[in-house]
This record gives sequence, structure tokens and C-alpha cells, in this order.
Amino acid sequence: MNAFTPHRPAREPMVNAPLAVVLLIGLLVVIHIARLAISEEADFRVLVDFAFVPARLTVAVLPSALDTILAAAAARGSQHVLLAQLLLQEGAKPWTLITHAFLHGSWTHLIFNALWLLAFGSPVARRFGTVRFFVLLAICAVVGAVFYTLFNPYGTIPMIGASGAISGVMAAACRFVFQPGMPWLAHQPGMAEYAQAQSWREIMTDRRAMSFIAVWFGVNIVFGLAASPLGLADGGIAWEAHIGGFVAGFLLFPLLDPASRRRR
Repeated sequence: MNAFTPHRPAREPMVNAPLAVVLLIGLLVVIHIARLAISEEADFRVLVDFAFVPARLTVAVLPSALDTILAAAAARGSQHVLLAQLLLQEGAKPWTLITHAFLHGSWTHLIFNALWLLAFGSPVARRFGTVRFFVLLAICAVVGAVFYTLFNPYGTIPMIGASGAISGVMAAACRFVFQPGMPWLAHQPGMAEYAQAQSWREIMTDRRAMSFIAVWFGVNIVFGLAASPLGLADGGIAWEAHIGGFVAGFLLFPLLDPASRRRR
């Protein structure tokens, strides 16, 4: 005769987030710790090789702009000229369109990005799956960097941070997490995967979605213009990259959304 064993409820996970999000945040933390552990010279080399420099992209597309870039750097001082010459002689480094997103200027910068990624990346990762989720992040990082270059074509200050890519994920989440009846950010199992996505017309009439989008754009523009010290090497916020990534994520959503494809 077998003894009766009472059923034990499954334990709730310590972090209720998809593995892709947890691993990405872990990778960002490991990279930041590694940068703190190396010498300043080695870390500067990391920035030269992996941070995004708008002027590099400008010269790659328009080589005749080199003299204008050096003149703009000279107006800021001799040290900026030396930095510009060093960065530009290294070549275009196209991989920095993505690798800049793995670097952060401080623990504050990293923690803020990790919290936004945890909140908005989790429902998107559940809905998209790992591959589409990382594709979205990569494309939004690239678009954010390009958009930043459009506003700063002669910039020689390295840009770092995952904010542009995360902004794209936030925009993708806006397409389905704010609709009426949806729990906050669709964190309940099954909600994100099967929620009906909203068209841009529906979002325009959704008060929760439009309130969030309006506040998000307002905060980015105000903080960007005020040059609050969170992220860039010169102490400013790359709000242009945030907006570029957000627009990319919003427009890419129907192309990458597997739930929409299944319904079609």
C-alpha cells in the first residue's frame, strides 16, 4: 500500500521573465563588470573598437565631409581634434552600429536600461520568441544609431548604451499591452502570446497607449535638450537614438509579430 503524498504547489520563479531577457541583462552586467576590471587604457580601446561614432558613418558615406568634421572638432578644442583623428583613422567599424548597445556609461545607466528591458522586453520576448526578439533589438539598435547620426553627422563623441534598442522593444510592446482589459504589461502567462495587436489607428484612440507614448517622447526630448548625465561619454542623452529605435520598433512590429501572422 503506497503512502499518500500531498501535492506541493510549484514554486514561483524568482524572476518572472523570459530566459532571453534574463540572459541579455546578465550579459550586459558581465560586460560592464569586465570593463571596470580592466585598465583605463584597455577600456578606452574597447570604446574605440565597439562604441558608435557618428562621424565614422558620415565619412564612410560622404568622404568629403572629413575636413568639416575635423573643423567642428577643432572648434571644441585641441583634445577633440586628437580624438577625432584617432577615431576616424580606425575606419568605419560597421559592427559598432550594434555593439554600442552592449556598453554602458555607468551602473545607473545600466540599471535603468535593465529595468526597462525587464518590464517591456518580457512581454515582447514571450510573444516573439527568442530569435525574433533579438532581431528586433538588433534592427532598432542600428536604426537608432543611424537616426542619431542624422542629427549629429559630425559628432566624434562615442555613443554607448542599449537605450535605442530597448526603445524599439517598448514601442513593440505598445502595440498590444495597453489595450482595454489587458493586465499591466501583459505579464500573466499566455496574455502576451495571444493578445490581439492594435493597429496604429486603434492606438491613436487608446488613452493608455497615447498617454504613455506622449510622456515617453516628452521625457526624452526634455532630458535630451537638458543634457542630463545618463549615458553618453560627454554627459548627454542620445535622445535621437531613442526616438529612432522607438519608431523602428513600432513599424517593425507587424512584420515580426508571429501572432499576427498566425491570424492572417
